[in-house]
Amino acid sequence: MAVAAPFTLGARPAQSRDRTPGGDSPAPRPTLLHNASLALTMDTTLGSGPLGLVGHADVLLSDGVIVAVGANVPTPPGTKVIDASGKLLMPGFVDIHTHLWQSSMRGGCANRDLFGWLAECNRATFPRITPADMYRFVRLAALDTVQSGVTTVVDWVDAIPYDTTVQYVRALTETGVRFAYAMFQAEPQATLLTRVKKELIDPVPLASAQIATHAARALEGLNRAHWEIAQDLGVMLNSHALERIEQRADDPIGVLTDIGALGPRLLMNHAIHLSDDEIAVVASYDVRAAHCPLSNMRLASGVMRLPDLARQGVKVGLGQDGGTNDTSDFFALMKTAIGLQRARSLNAEVFPQVQDALRSATLGGAEAIGMADRIGSLTPGKRADLIVIDPATLNFAPRFDWVNQIVFNGRPQNVHSVFVDGRPLKLDGRLVGVDTERVVREAEAAAVRLRAAA
Repeated sequence: MAVAAPFTLGARPAQSRDRTPGGDSPAPRPTLLHNASLALTMDTTLGSGPLGLVGHADVLLSDGVIVAVGANVPTPPGTKVIDASGKLLMPGFVDIHTHLWQSSMRGGCANRDLFGWLAECNRATFPRITPADMYRFVRLAALDTVQSGVTTVVDWVDAIPYDTTVQYVRALTETGVRFAYAMFQAEPQATLLTRVKKELIDPVPLASAQIATHAARALEGLNRAHWEIAQDLGVMLNSHALERIEQRADDPIGVLTDIGALGPRLLMNHAIHLSDDEIAVVASYDVRAAHCPLSNMRLASGVMRLPDLARQGVKVGLGQDGGTNDTSDFFALMKTAIGLQRARSLNAEVFPQVQDALRSATLGGAEAIGMADRIGSLTPGKRADLIVIDPATLNFAPRFDWVNQIVFNGRPQNVHSVFVDGRPLKLDGRLVGVDTERVVREAEAAAVRLRAAA
């Protein structure tokens, strides 16, 4: 094996050689993650069991792509070798529903349900955020989600002016995360959706667009307009649906049916209060769904009928749902997705099990947003989005069943390294090229200005 001198994960990297977040730095040279104790590839053709487990695994990255996975992978001259001994490798987490700007009101309206939170926190805060401070709040939250192991995020963004959108997209782009920008506009400003995609999203290699809507009978005309724009642009329609039982009066599934939106290019967020018939319809049309267990629990919205959806074959990924998730902790999200179903059914064998939660957090999320051909597994040829987990910590050790421990013991502090498109965004437990103290300080100052303007 022809290799360069090994680079140990415990050593601090020379950041400027690897990546300038959001900059035009050249592509990193080929990288080999060498001799990981275990890789969860999510590809059953590469390894054993439903998670495609590979022991003593090498993963070779080049030009933003996973080139090879296995033991003793041949390494081209000049490759940077990272010693991953004792570490775990897996695809990065795919967060298919969030609102990153809501970092501006973390901890707010703690005793409110969805409607109270929307009225007293969400709608009272969002319109008062300036473009410059929107950048600061989004950057804070995006960096937080990256450091927790998220490599792809779908950000549902309500109607904002174009200049604010510029700063929102800038914050996401500079973070280095792969993102889908799901944008909402009222009908008079609907032309902004096409403009934003053309001018702000399409030029960013890691970005894609979705059209966001709120499915409701009273908004049927707007829902139809959004669906038509989504079809014209060739992107997904992304709608909240049945987060609260009271929203049955809005007939969101009926509206989405009437406008012709049911199908694999429809992503429904929450979808907690679906009836048996609606689950059957959603499944028959291959509609996708985002499960947000921490937010649903916090807002007393209910528990998604995940086992019923799984039996019908509905593709479901996990979402953090912004401010009402309260933490960018995908490990807690997976654990909660399991725990809520067990608490409701009094059955420890109910769906999802650990392997199901891990799949929903990675390949399942990629499938739900139509990106499984590019991300979600460590399959050669896919984009090099992956994370390195360090189990040698007080909260994780000792080894008993590492796969279970990822879900039940893992925390963001165990995410040792994060790669998106082959670029390191986090190494040795620290974000690359980011002054985190400055990011926090600027977000705090923005929050002071926001409160003063109330």
